[in-house]
Amino acid sequence: MFRTITLTLAALFAASAFAAEPAQPLTGCAAKQAAIASKLEEARARGDKGAIAGLETALEQARTYCTDGSLAQKRTRRVLDAEHEVSQRENDLRKAMNKGDAEKIEKRKNKLAEARAELEQAKRELEE
Repeated sequence: MFRTITLTLAALFAASAFAAEPAQPLTGCAAKQAAIASKLEEARARGDKGAIAGLETALEQARTYCTDGSLAQKRTRRVLDAEHEVSQRENDLRKAMNKGDAEKIEKRKNKLAEARAELEQAKRELEE
């Protein structure tokens, strides 16, 4: 009797420990496919036929062609491109500051802020 109770309690503790373990977040192509599938379900709920068709195609292509290696390479390339864009925008801002044109300086600051935001987004995607 005592043995049965002990085994039952051990099984319960093991099950609760397993249930408490957080699920691993999806990464790479699995995350990309899950995001597309989620958008597809939203489009279906709205009845948006155009979006449904496009997302079904995107999901099919992701399932067929996406590899974690190719996705990482594409994301790395995007980070490099964004870093280059930030560098160009910083250079543009320096030139505007040297000329002293307040309007151009403000415009260049805004462009630089946009480029930095795109770089941060690209870095976040690379980490996924």
